[in-house]
Amino acid sequence: MASFRRAQSPAYYQNGFNSSLQSSSSFKLQQTNSSAFATFFSGLKRVLGWIFIQRYTKKGNQAWKWSLNRFLICFVLGFLLGLLPFGYIDDVKPQDLSFEIIKSPSVINLEEDRKENVVLETVNLGIGISKPDVEEDKINDIPKKQLIVVTPTYNRALQAYFLNRLSQALRLVPQPILWIVVEMNSASLETSEILRKTGVMYRHLVCKKNMTNVKDRGVHQRNTALEHIEHHKLDGIVYFADDDNIYSLELFENLREISRFGTWPVAMLAPSKNKAILEGPVCNRSLVIGWHTNEKSKRLRRFHVDMSGFAFNSTILWDHRRWHRPTSDPIRQRDTVKEGFQETTFIEQVVEDESQMEAVPYDCSRIMSWHLHLEARNFAYPRGWQLQKNLDVVVPFN
Repeated sequence: MASFRRAQSPAYYQNGFNSSLQSSSSFKLQQTNSSAFATFFSGLKRVLGWIFIQRYTKKGNQAWKWSLNRFLICFVLGFLLGLLPFGYIDDVKPQDLSFEIIKSPSVINLEEDRKENVVLETVNLGIGISKPDVEEDKINDIPKKQLIVVTPTYNRALQAYFLNRLSQALRLVPQPILWIVVEMNSASLETSEILRKTGVMYRHLVCKKNMTNVKDRGVHQRNTALEHIEHHKLDGIVYFADDDNIYSLELFENLREISRFGTWPVAMLAPSKNKAILEGPVCNRSLVIGWHTNEKSKRLRRFHVDMSGFAFNSTILWDHRRWHRPTSDPIRQRDTVKEGFQETTFIEQVVEDESQMEAVPYDCSRIMSWHLHLEARNFAYPRGWQLQKNLDVVVPFN
């Protein structure tokens, strides 16, 4: 039998040739990729092995160099990786972090009911905060000026009574307040005990000035307090309050309104003790336009005011640039002037004239301090203010 072979079509050869080309090219690509990965991993393996695998040299004494090299390489790699910018905060937008809280219908209804109830209560009862109340709250938040009360004292029969009376008044004054009590020569235990029980912030000072006249005692004691204020640069309103005077709480409240120098009238007993006189400024609103005076011997004074009838800003003592003082001489009371002229000579160092004074209170319409000159000359000073033999008193009958 005759046999024959069917000839393949040209398309068959063409498809077979293309498939062989594709298989050969993919095989070559796989070989190149595998060889590249193998080279990379082998190199990485060598580097890691050189870093982490400890090698021993023939001499055996160079191992520390390998450790040092490993440390330096790791440090440099970590430093470079830390400098790479992996991301920015600017890439994060506020919209990406916004979350919408979906409330349930029941919660929404409850909130609407509460709002309606609040509105109804406010309308029906008239409960609300008015504008003046808000302004008062803002005013109360302003820190108050510190009051620096200077009191000279000395041992006498009524000293305990005077100090306790003044301390009870100062306890009712709103803070901040500093009470400077000055004694002569040494601090007595009796005065220290009273001051510890007052509940008022105080400083107990001692004046060691040698005196030739007992009448100058108060002048030197006040100067000791002024030196203390100037040295420590205490900021506040300085007021000379003698322990035997009587003061109203309204006075201490008005002292905080003083910016530079304030003055007010003081009521006192005449030397004859049979009438009351008034000494201090004559005011027109907040301006000082004149002075009350009753004693002919004191009419030559520039300012007719009692020692307890004025107060001033403590910064005048140590901040000369603020108040434009022409000299930097310390402001002190003088013991070389005649008795009764200490007040006017001291005030002349603080202000120039009445235009720099402030009327306290407005229009000087109230008496807030009284100087009564009460003394107990016939009573001896009992030590500790206690009578050891108080039952041995003999009262003669005529």
